[in-house]
Amino acid sequence: MPSDPLAPTTDEARPEPRYAGFWIRVVAHIIDGLLILAISLPVAYLLFGSAQPPAEPTPETMMADLVMAAAIAVIVILFWRLRGATPGKMLCGIRIVDAESLQPLSTGQCIGRYFAYIVSALPLLLGYFWVAVDRRKQGLHDKLAGSVVVREADLSDELSRLQV
Repeated sequence: MPSDPLAPTTDEARPEPRYAGFWIRVVAHIIDGLLILAISLPVAYLLFGSAQPPAEPTPETMMADLVMAAAIAVIVILFWRLRGATPGKMLCGIRIVDAESLQPLSTGQCIGRYFAYIVSALPLLLGYFWVAVDRRKQGLHDKLAGSVVVREADLSDELSRLQV
């Protein structure tokens, strides 16, 4: 039996999920920043006897900064890969998914997205502000990694529709 030419295609039948906008993502980022600060300050105090950076950087403090930055990168990437969100995003009810399939990101996408943050910051954070004007609320880092950030409830509704 021939298919109905007027029937909607799969893409037309699938409604767009509700993308997480600029401000909810800012709130999630602030929460994540506060969590990182709450963890890193006590660690710095334990390592150096003070949470204040020294007036003159030493090889030890520069190495500690490098180790801390690497640890934060690994933790963020693991949260994205295993949970689809950082704690701030989870508290805000949003999740990062593949832009095409709405499935979890691959490890490569997570790593690429993290390093694409650098590109989004240049120049003047414009890659982040792009979230406010983009139809799918994608920042430059999302576009480069092939990701979108969606509202959690909408994602579960969308995935259940896809499985039917």
